[in-house]
Amino acid sequence: MKNKLITILALVVSNAWSQQDKPLDMKMDFEEYDPPSSLAVEEHRLTKSKFPFIDIHNHQGNMDSGDLNKLIADMDKLNMAVMNNLSGRGFSSNGPSDFSGNDEHLQKSLDNIDKNFPTRFILFTTISFVGIDDPNWATNIMKQLEANVNAGAKGLKIYKSLGLSVKDKNGKRVQIDDPRIDPVWAKCGELGIPVLIHSADPKQFWDPIDKNNERWLELKTHPGRRYEDKEAKWQMLIDEQHNVFKKHPKTKFIAAHLGWYGSDLKKLGQLLDQMPNVYTEIGAVIAELGRQPRTAKAFLTKYQDRVLFGKDSWVPEEYQTYFRVLETEDEYFPYHKRYHAFWRMYGIGLPDEILKKIYYKNALSLLKGIDPKLFEK
Repeated sequence: MKNKLITILALVVSNAWSQQDKPLDMKMDFEEYDPPSSLAVEEHRLTKSKFPFIDIHNHQGNMDSGDLNKLIADMDKLNMAVMNNLSGRGFSSNGPSDFSGNDEHLQKSLDNIDKNFPTRFILFTTISFVGIDDPNWATNIMKQLEANVNAGAKGLKIYKSLGLSVKDKNGKRVQIDDPRIDPVWAKCGELGIPVLIHSADPKQFWDPIDKNNERWLELKTHPGRRYEDKEAKWQMLIDEQHNVFKKHPKTKFIAAHLGWYGSDLKKLGQLLDQMPNVYTEIGAVIAELGRQPRTAKAFLTKYQDRVLFGKDSWVPEEYQTYFRVLETEDEYFPYHKRYHAFWRMYGIGLPDEILKKIYYKNALSLLKGIDPKLFEK
């Protein structure tokens, strides 16, 4: 009887522990799980940069007629001294597809700037690849480019449509390193203007959308960014871009978005070593730097003369993440778009001289006609 009671008691206790260890039904979608940090650490929420800066990568489509006063007020709050508008011709972020050669939008934008805030904005022009099969295409484009620069354009912007969606009259993909474009790259070198070029996109946009894809959440919420079935693969596009850089050493190129090597800064450094005519910028990739603060600080220290400040999309409050990553040594703080970077950021804490180079000195060395007095604060 005693043994039987002991056995029953053991079963009851075992069952109790079993019930206690049984996992609760707490299922939720990954998108919903976003707990605030419980860390009690110093926070520095910077609303403006320590030094005036040039945003080399911005898009404003209505400068031809829009009132610039509100834009200037927002820039002043951020301590942005100069904005470079890459949409000076009014194209969307997908780039030109049927550009006819009319410079009216660009000229009106330049006139609006000159009349109201001549020192605070610069514009880059762009080109269309429609008619690239025409033997006179390159000649016509070079004439247009020279006229745009004489009118006030400070550089050339190339959209990711080149390589991804631009096709010739036979429906064949136009490669980024297509030899028919060579005279245009060379002309930029002759004119002394930089080419800011966005080729490809994050490599994960080509990878299968599964548990191993670090951009799974972004692709789920933005399925239009998926390129898995595209004819042009990521490495193919990157190689074509680098072929252009190497073939035209007298032309200065700015590889947008850290050239999509923000998660492999060692490789990016090797590429910069191989191509001394290439610069890069941090638009839309500050999250890559913010998750590897020690590696990022070492990279930005070594290549402090080759990196420019850029943001890309114009959302003023999002600049705070950039300032916080570059200037502070804060720990484990969120990025401003969770779908874009679900991981946390860490401040790099760059010294003042490197900050000044990234914020404005490197851009001043590349671009003509910017008033240096804007940075004497």
